[in-house]
Amino acid sequence: MTIAVDADRVVIDVADVTKRFVIRRDKSLKERLVNFGRSRRHRNEYLALRDVSLQIEGGSSVALIGANGSGKSTLLKIIGGILQPTSGQVRSRGRVAALLELGAGFHPDLTGRENVYLNAAILGLSRDETDRHFEDIVDFSGIREFIDTQVKFYSSGMYVRLAFAVAVHVDPDILIVDEVLAVGDEAFQHKCLDHIRRFQSEGGTIVLVTHSLEQVAELCDRAIVLNRGRLVFDGEPVEAFRVLRSTFAQREPLEGGEGEGELRSVRVEAGEYDAEGVATIRPGDALDVLVTVDSPEALDDWGVGIGIETSAGMTLFGTNSHILKFDPKPLPGRRTVRLRLPEVWLATGTYHLHASFGTLSGGERERLQQAARFNVIGHPRNEGTVHIDSEISETDEA
Repeated sequence: MTIAVDADRVVIDVADVTKRFVIRRDKSLKERLVNFGRSRRHRNEYLALRDVSLQIEGGSSVALIGANGSGKSTLLKIIGGILQPTSGQVRSRGRVAALLELGAGFHPDLTGRENVYLNAAILGLSRDETDRHFEDIVDFSGIREFIDTQVKFYSSGMYVRLAFAVAVHVDPDILIVDEVLAVGDEAFQHKCLDHIRRFQSEGGTIVLVTHSLEQVAELCDRAIVLNRGRLVFDGEPVEAFRVLRSTFAQREPLEGGEGEGELRSVRVEAGEYDAEGVATIRPGDALDVLVTVDSPEALDDWGVGIGIETSAGMTLFGTNSHILKFDPKPLPGRRTVRLRLPEVWLATGTYHLHASFGTLSGGERERLQQAARFNVIGHPRNEGTVHIDSEISETDEA
């Protein structure tokens, strides 16, 4: 599916884009010459994108998500003009600044200063414009003492700092970003995110590729799921996460967390259940999680753990039998461990549980992702994931 957009506000139009790569098995020029005329038998074709169409409105923030090899980075490069499609076309309006592979567009033998001017020129700035922005770029990057050092001596974090600083200071209308926010220290990541939020508030358009669903939930109002080169979903991020997980090749646990190994099942008990039989609580209610294991092996140092996650995959809480100083009866056999959470102060929403089984001597042996889910309902008196009762009052000034 694709989301409906206002045609008058479209700044990126991707129409029936297909991208095919040719992967040659010839390793050298000599092999290519020997195999000349038989080249088709010595190459493979890889279809990275298949008839992808979408439109993006100005001022929106859109995430491209998918498993590795789904085509999201290829699509981002085509949107940015780095790659040309095999068929179809992409049209965009406004200046595009791209933050793709680490150090893309940097010449390793040039200094940081020289690469600033080179990158700015590629992005459409004159030398006078770059002169005006140069000090701000260096200040933002935080690597002033290395600005006249060849970038081949830079660390990965320094690459990203300088590349991001250039990209956000060329006054782009559209910013496309591919995973680079995962590099760099925490302070710089916060700095980048603050700048992105400011860019959003000023009406800028962002197209983002990331494996961090937390970033998608925080920054994006729309998410596009790609699977093996095809667009399979376009809409709200939370629903996109559900679709994304269904495309993963890994085994999806059933609701109720039925496993095939020693970790057999995970079940949630609460005071109420909805029409689908899902446990439902209100902020502050108790929740019981029952984890059942069945092992033929004799184990005397085994234990279980659980974690609560948002629909975006962000872990909110975790504990295990070792942390709780609980010493279960030795295995073999079938055991059910009940973990009681007396007060769960979460905001309204749907939450997922994962569970794990392991030993102190050998570590984790098995894990069930999204083993069960539960709902929290109540009056939406606050935003976020934690429910905190709040009061408000007013005082007259003397």
